[in-house]
Amino acid sequence: MCKRLYTALSYKTTIQDIAKELNLTSATISRALHNNPRISEQTRKLVFDAAKRLEYSRNRIASSLRSGRSHTIGVIIPTAQRSFFGSVVHGIQTVAKTNGYSILLYQSEETTELEIKAIEAFLGARVDGILASIANSTTDYTHFTELLRRKIPIVFFDRADDSLGIPCVVIDDYKGAFDATEHLIQQGYERIAHVSGQQHIKIFRERMKGYKDALKAHGMEVREEYIFMGDISIECGRKAVDYYFDLTQPPDAVFAAEDYTALGVMKRLRERNIDIPGEFGLIGFANESFSEYMTPALSSVDQQTVQMGMEAFKMLADLISKNGVTTDIKTKVVLEPVLYLRQSSLKNGSVKAS
Repeated sequence: MCKRLYTALSYKTTIQDIAKELNLTSATISRALHNNPRISEQTRKLVFDAAKRLEYSRNRIASSLRSGRSHTIGVIIPTAQRSFFGSVVHGIQTVAKTNGYSILLYQSEETTELEIKAIEAFLGARVDGILASIANSTTDYTHFTELLRRKIPIVFFDRADDSLGIPCVVIDDYKGAFDATEHLIQQGYERIAHVSGQQHIKIFRERMKGYKDALKAHGMEVREEYIFMGDISIECGRKAVDYYFDLTQPPDAVFAAEDYTALGVMKRLRERNIDIPGEFGLIGFANESFSEYMTPALSSVDQQTVQMGMEAFKMLADLISKNGVTTDIKTKVVLEPVLYLRQSSLKNGSVKAS
């Protein structure tokens, strides 16, 4: 066994070996392996079958040096602890794989410092481009704009900022928030509060605006005391409930900026023996995997995460093909939010839960 392993490690099949096996030129074998359209489908099949049989493995490093491409992209996510980002990465990898790309994944842990380290690591690995979702703590975007200045392909997903001029794929956060708030209004709730996310992040500003505009559109007052400035966490949701019930007139419903905050709201309401949705309505944002398994099941806004990942990779691939130049390519994709209505917001039961 050791001798066989040593032999396997010490000898690697080359393009020349495949050429000799099939009595073809090395140039033909190379073109076939790279799916050159000049090579017939029949010949390509012969070459790939022989490559598999002879256990040929392309030297990606040598290939990248010749082509100037590593066929690897870097992906920065704020955290791997939320299924939202895992689902986006699934979408990215699905399309990346079919296009011959590998991905390097880095968590920023919601910090600017690790965001910068991720970029440094990716540049060291000679990635062809970078996909990123901005960390909550990031307020200085110099590390991203420097990539843009150097024409290194970069695309934002979910958390983006239009002022930076960096291409992005996002959900219509304003519409999602408007629709969520309007749903609570239509269910008969009269005092609707909002637990927000950090307002220096565009998606949370848009959700705040959608909430306020929905109230105004239905002739309802925007009460500033009903807006709890949060930090998208379970503990934030719990604190918001305690704050609201210290008010002279507490709200009777909450639109939470994301599902983890909504989870905290629900936990604290249940500790206070408040009936959901009879006495209090609740809807979140992100449609995290746990939402439908809560008791009661949580209504939420779905962000089409897999589609977001797929679109982000496609946009990045276009940028890579143009060496980071954004001219003549679509620089923003806005996906439609989808309401998933479940028990937590169905006060009058007029809408069937998803």
